[in-house]
Amino acid sequence: MRTDLDSLASRLAACVDDRLPQGIFRVHRAAFVDPQIFELEQRYIFERTWCFLGHESQLHQPHDFITTQIGSTPILVSRDGEGRLGAFVNACRHKGALLCSREQGRARAHVCPYHGWVFDSAGKNTLLKYGASAGYSEAFLKDDHHLIPIAHLGNYRGFLFGSLNRDVPELAAFLGSAATLIDLIVDQSPHGVELVPGRTLYTYEGNWKLQLDNGVDPYHLSEAHASFLDVQARRRKGMGNVDSRSFDWSRRDGLPAGAINFDHGHSAVWLEQPEPDKRPIYPAIDEIRSRVGNTRADWMLKGRNVGIFPNMQIADAISPMLRIFRPLAVNLTEMRAYCIAPVGEPTAQRAWRLRQYEDFFNPGGMATPDDAVLYEDCQRGLSAMPLDYLQGTSRGMGFQQSHADEVVSTLGIQPVSSALGRYDTYSEVAFQGPYREWQRLLLAGVKGERPYE
Repeated sequence: MRTDLDSLASRLAACVDDRLPQGIFRVHRAAFVDPQIFELEQRYIFERTWCFLGHESQLHQPHDFITTQIGSTPILVSRDGEGRLGAFVNACRHKGALLCSREQGRARAHVCPYHGWVFDSAGKNTLLKYGASAGYSEAFLKDDHHLIPIAHLGNYRGFLFGSLNRDVPELAAFLGSAATLIDLIVDQSPHGVELVPGRTLYTYEGNWKLQLDNGVDPYHLSEAHASFLDVQARRRKGMGNVDSRSFDWSRRDGLPAGAINFDHGHSAVWLEQPEPDKRPIYPAIDEIRSRVGNTRADWMLKGRNVGIFPNMQIADAISPMLRIFRPLAVNLTEMRAYCIAPVGEPTAQRAWRLRQYEDFFNPGGMATPDDAVLYEDCQRGLSAMPLDYLQGTSRGMGFQQSHADEVVSTLGIQPVSSALGRYDTYSEVAFQGPYREWQRLLLAGVKGERPYE
């Protein structure tokens, strides 16, 4: 048994070849195709760290709820009658049946569809059906029949996170300096942000880490989305959907851009925006400057994508959007995507935002289908046995610094590393943080070590 664990630890250690002093950082294809590694990810990553659950705007009123997952564990997040948020394992205590199958709604009580046990919006069991004639033992009646609360529920400025592990760090410590990138979204309005009602949900036949990579990967743009660049060129001549106010991405080459790695696997990429007047917040930028100052307002006009490890991305290179990804199998991933908007923004700006969002991000838009097809192509290619270490994590390493570069330092944050170059550097440095944390958590798990001290 010890030999098996040592062998497994050796395999995981070999999956990420992290030798930065020698200019080497690479990931082995096994990380994407090995079913055993996938099972370990569920147990030692998703079920042992913080995972994003949803946004507070989805739970406006008492008794509102959403359902989601932490790894393979179904989760019910609910606001009780007093307005307090709680998060519970979404399974009836009687026979383990899924209690609530609806994705979102409002309910004072949830009734198990199997045997009719009833739980209120605070997770309390309020009825054992036919309990009076059941002949339950005294020991059973003294037992706890309520829904099982998760170990931790955290709220950072409306973004809700949960963990099944009692030993995780405080949420603020987990987010660290990456929280500043969330602030750049939330502070776009004095009233915060909300998820626009509605969402897109789809699956692709590929590993979840392909989406983890793609969210901080500027390098794929010109090939993967070549058709969209052609559409943009026609729009600049007045043809097609000009209401989308699409950006001229060809103007970005040569402009400053960079990548950032944070503690706990979070990462980000950013770029200087040559057309800030096409940003939906542009009409409100003077008001924003008066609240947050020139530096943060200027950062809001930049394009920014941030990944909060392991299952959340906020992309704000076009119009802000939220992605949540859930691994279903080693080669199957579920995606949910939402449009993020400032609370109380004028109708014209909301329409502007939605046209940009649906144009690029919707499954029927110009980008998401391209990416999903390519994830599936990658998954097929990654099954090729002659492949070993992939060569897709090296761009930008020559610019990398073990501190905040001169642009990132204006935010007053302390990242693990940063790399300042040009947009056409197409840096891949932001892959390092997630894979380093991925490996750390898996090794801690198989060695029987605590992942956090």
